[in-house]
This record gives sequence, structure tokens and C-alpha cells, in this order.
Amino acid sequence: MSQLTLPNNYHALLSLPQTEQAIKNIKDFFQNSLSTQLRLRRVTAPLFVLSGLGLNDDLSGVERPVCFPIKDMGGQTAEIVHSLAKWKRITLAEYKVAEGFGIYTDMNAIRPDEELDNLHSMYVDQWDWELVIGEADRNVAFLKHIVKCIYNVLLQTEYMVYERYPEIAPVLPRKIEFIHAEELRKMYPSMTPKEREDEIARKYGAVFIIGIGGQLEDGSVHDMRAPDYDDWSTLGENGLPGLNGDIILWNPVLECAFEISSMGIRVDQEALLRQLSITCQTHRQNLYFHKRLLDGGLPLTIGGGIGQSRLCMFLLRKGHIGEIQSSIWPDDMRAACKNYGMQLI
Repeated sequence: MSQLTLPNNYHALLSLPQTEQAIKNIKDFFQNSLSTQLRLRRVTAPLFVLSGLGLNDDLSGVERPVCFPIKDMGGQTAEIVHSLAKWKRITLAEYKVAEGFGIYTDMNAIRPDEELDNLHSMYVDQWDWELVIGEADRNVAFLKHIVKCIYNVLLQTEYMVYERYPEIAPVLPRKIEFIHAEELRKMYPSMTPKEREDEIARKYGAVFIIGIGGQLEDGSVHDMRAPDYDDWSTLGENGLPGLNGDIILWNPVLECAFEISSMGIRVDQEALLRQLSITCQTHRQNLYFHKRLLDGGLPLTIGGGIGQSRLCMFLLRKGHIGEIQSSIWPDDMRAACKNYGMQLI
């Protein structure tokens, strides 16, 4: 069921031609700055991968990939990627990328199970990035360091937008706050995870929530994560589990929490086996990616995805992601947006 929020007193600050130009400016500036900040080399990425290899990402574990048979390969099934967390680790190994360096790519995906609203589209475009790290870097302190690097690029990009379009004033705070999902639960025990995100984002303006995917003390999970890319079970600061998390901003247009990135230190052999066991998916040990990791053939990494359309939507103060990207929307949603001044591409 699609849902639509009509933000109070909404007015698009840029025309459609201005928006298209600004999208390019933001994407060019951000990816160049991110590449420099994290020492990432751009690589070419696949739109689809073969099924049955464990290469595609399962996200929260329930999303269906778009699949199709390949005529010239005996009807083998390919599937459109959800994201590229596991593919990137294999690419880092194949390219023999040294510790302290990494890769990034333009990732395009189709997620037909998304519930369509102002923030969620069937079409997903993001920068997928992955950085080779050492064993000593597998800790929350290093995770926070990388988050701060990414946030600095966000601040630089926001200021670039302000210089070119003075009507769009900066709103991001100078620093990002950190909180574990368990600490957040204890702060707001009667709220849902989404409500907690709204409260903490409203309070700080920018926050990184650590430990997404692991079980909290009350038995709940803040949000689901598949067991085979982010490490959400290794103990970190204050004995709390998780070496991953989400960058959440406060969206002043929609007045809600706004996830801009999901990222984390990736599983090593021990964490992979533990998380497959926790989620009752030990059968995945025999898949190509998982065997290669367990055999020691892949580097230790940290990585994530940063939404391209989401970033542009936030920085240009748009009320709907369809004002940034071309996708398919229900007729009633498209009509309502048009009547309200939110022109969907």
C-alpha cells in the first residue's frame, strides 16, 4: 500500500531544469570528495548477477530479487542486484587492493517489494563503496572515524549547494552524534524503532545509530540486516554488539528521520559463522561467496551504500524522491503530488 506525505507549506525551491543541473553538480562534487577522503578508486559494477552464488545482497532477508533466464546460457537465472556489499569484497580481492584503499561504484537496483512513499522507490541508485582494513581496525572507534569522514563530505557538499543556490541555506549540524540502538531503546522504551529514530534525529540533526540487525536486550531488533555482510554481532563499545549502523539526518521538509546511508565493518569468518547460526541459515556456508570468505580468500573490509537520489532530495529540500529520479508511481500519488506542487519526474 503506497503512502504519501504532503509536507506543510511546501514549495519547490528550484525549477525542474535547475533541479536537473543541481543533481549533476551534487553527484559530481560528492563522489569526487568521497573518493579523495576515503582513498577510493571508481570501478564498473554489474546490474545483475547469477543466482545461487550468494553474491546478491539479501538486505533484511525477505526482499525478492527481479529474476530472468539467460537464453544463451542454458536458461541459467540471473537476478537484478539489491546492492553490492558482497560483490565489492570479491572485487577488492581480484584487484588486489592494498589495505587503506578501496573502491566505489554507481549501483543501480530494482526493489519491487518497497512500499512506495516520499522516501522509497522501486528504483534505487547509490554509491556503493568498500575499503580494505586491517584486523586492528575492526572496532567501533574506527567505524566512527569513517562515519565522520563521510559526514564531512556531506557538510562540504551542503555548502557547495548553498554557494550555487543561496536560497537553500545549510541545516546540518557541525558534527554527527553517535548512539547504540540499545541505548536508544532505553531512552525511548515505549516507542517503535522508527519513532525513536524520529526523536533522536530531531534532537541532534545528524546521528549514527550503531548495532543495526542484532538482538536488543528486550529481544527486539531495531531493524533487520542479512547475516552475511555487516557485522552486527561482534561486541563493541560498552559490551554492546555491532560494528555497523545507519547515518540518519533530520529532514526539515518532511519533519522526520531520514536515512542517508547504511554501512559497517563486514563479517570476518567468525562473525559470519555466528550470524548464519543466529539466523538459522548455516546452509549458506556452501555458497560461492561464503566459501571464499571462510577459506580466507577475501580481505577484511568496511563499506556501505550512500543513496544518490536521497542525498539530492535532502540537499535540494525536495518533498518526494520522485522529484529527483525517474521511476514508477501509482497514478493517485502522481496526481496528488502534481496538485501539491511536487512535480515527479
